Amino acid sequence: MAPLFLYGQVESAEPFNVCISRLSGIMKTMCATPKSADQVSDGRVTARLISRIKAMIADGTLTPGTKFPPERDLAIKFAANRTSVRQALKVLEIMGVLTQRVGDGTYLSNSAETILSEPLDFLVLLDDLSHHELFETRLIVEPELTARAAERATTEDIAALRAAVSAMEKCKNTRERLSADMAFHDAIFRASGNRICQLLFKQIHRTVLTSMSHLSNRVAIEQPLMFHRRIYKAIRERDAVAARQAMYEHILDARALLDVPANSPNR
Repeated sequence: MAPLFLYGQVESAEPFNVCISRLSGIMKTMCATPKSADQVSDGRVTARLISRIKAMIADGTLTPGTKFPPERDLAIKFAANRTSVRQALKVLEIMGVLTQRVGDGTYLSNSAETILSEPLDFLVLLDDLSHHELFETRLIVEPELTARAAERATTEDIAALRAAVSAMEKCKNTRERLSADMAFHDAIFRASGNRICQLLFKQIHRTVLTSMSHLSNRVAIEQPLMFHRRIYKAIRERDAVAARQAMYEHILDARALLDVPANSPNR
């Protein structure tokens, strides 16, 4: 079953980065709009709705192409106000799980079963996974993967790391910076020789960068570059201890961005 962010067969689906951007705006609106006590929007309505839909798809209650209940019926079913349900349905439509047929209603799309495999990005947006948890996971595993990379890296791996450092040195905008960052860490995951960790941590690192991309401009590019150069040097010199320590310090430094106030000057 394809992950939700690979639902290319959904005609109405948007590119993943556009989708995440729109979802982020919706979730911020849900959390930030002032409401009366009776209209407080439950920030977990979307997660609850997805959970129920997953269960109904799994037990056969809902099948692709099924017409979705009206908004008012869903509000009663989920014990939530209609504003919250409307926002949740909007998110599901953007994700390609639901499709609107003008004058007919809302239907479960033919690819709705892909909701059973949620991308980390979406779970972060729903606040089911925190950035602190993601960084803690990275601190537990990535330094050791980097040490393994120092022991196992091939000539091709070393070249890929050097190319990623060079790309970051030459980057002209945030998109190029994030791309170079991902390329560097992905090269380390490959060099570690553990394909399971490579798959898992490539996704975790991409999720962190995607969801925190708006914070990258708060740090001068020389900051991550300094760590990347240290890590590259340690791996090239087969120094597992230095590679492990440099990656640990790099992740700690990146995690510190979570506590930087929005109006703070660049570090």
